Amino acid sequence: MSANMNFAQRIQRVEPSATIAISNIASELEADGVDVVDLSVGEPDFPTPEPIVDAAKDAMDAGHTGYAPSNGIPELRSAIADSLADRGLSYAAENVMVTPGGKQALFEVVQSLVEDGSEVVLLDPAWVSYEAMVKIAGGSLERVDLTPHGFQLEPALSELADTVSDDTDLMIVNSPSNPSGAVFSDTAFEGVRDLAVEHDVTVVADEMYDRITYGVEQTSLGTLEGMGDRTVTVNGFSKAYSMTGWRLGYFAAPAELIDQAGKLQSHSVTCATNFVQHAGVAALTECDSYVAEMREAFAQRRDMLVDLFADHGVDVPVGDGAFYMMVPVDEDDQQWCENALSDAHVATVPGSAFGTPGYARLSYAASTERLQEGIERLADNDYL
Repeated sequence: MSANMNFAQRIQRVEPSATIAISNIASELEADGVDVVDLSVGEPDFPTPEPIVDAAKDAMDAGHTGYAPSNGIPELRSAIADSLADRGLSYAAENVMVTPGGKQALFEVVQSLVEDGSEVVLLDPAWVSYEAMVKIAGGSLERVDLTPHGFQLEPALSELADTVSDDTDLMIVNSPSNPSGAVFSDTAFEGVRDLAVEHDVTVVADEMYDRITYGVEQTSLGTLEGMGDRTVTVNGFSKAYSMTGWRLGYFAAPAELIDQAGKLQSHSVTCATNFVQHAGVAALTECDSYVAEMREAFAQRRDMLVDLFADHGVDVPVGDGAFYMMVPVDEDDQQWCENALSDAHVATVPGSAFGTPGYARLSYAASTERLQEGIERLADNDYL
């Protein structure tokens, strides 16, 4: 007879990632020989740029295969600080924590700032793991729905003002947005700033997709007056540099948060992989042209999808960043996604996972041919 395990409440408060769950089902179908068009995971279909791969190989050859300093190697922290300065953000290298992936950066920030009873404000649709991270930390959620406003924040500022109060401990703002692709305006950010200053709220600026924008520039929230000391800027290498499996991210923050989160990192993952950090330096200093090439391809795919959906009478909101599209589907979006996967063999993610039922998130980080195939299958099986 096996032992009866008593699981901690904090882990029972959360569900598995819906994105990964759909991807796992798709993988099972593929293992059975089914050709699945997987548009569920935000993973660029481009190879990691050659200078990054070469830098990793050189670092391994040079013996950089042991532990790295827990907060990150000095060369990468300095390169990140320089990259942030190019965006107008004033962070020294000492204000940067290098982590094994952007998700780990967010997890450490939330664990360091949120405790039982802390109030956290999210903007829906919100990336699936924010809610889970807050719940694990014991916090409570207040949510502002941007769906009626075309997923934009600026028209919803009055609703945000009604939600944020002196009881609010943290806001998480993600622009460009996963899952909507929305890029928030400077006016929207000024509204966030005013509320954060008025109510003394710390803001996490998740800028993972800041280099993937189309015809607009992404403003960094921490550059606004009054936000430098109350903003935690989170970013990483997975999306812009096609480095999802390399697991390299970071956050930049006031020194006291770096110190506190550093305790969590040192007692958990220890450090990001040493030679991968050397590759990260190459990404920041040698790969702008590769990023531009990927960005152009994503823009073309986005525009193609808008036209394809229009051909089938579906009007989709068009985001100015990231590589996602929220497609309006049935009210029971979970069932729609499951049926579309089983019938049409097209994998998408239910919008309800992001706090926005009635939609499915589609990732266009896939080839033009596979995107066209996916839309054809959905149309042929009456899902459009």
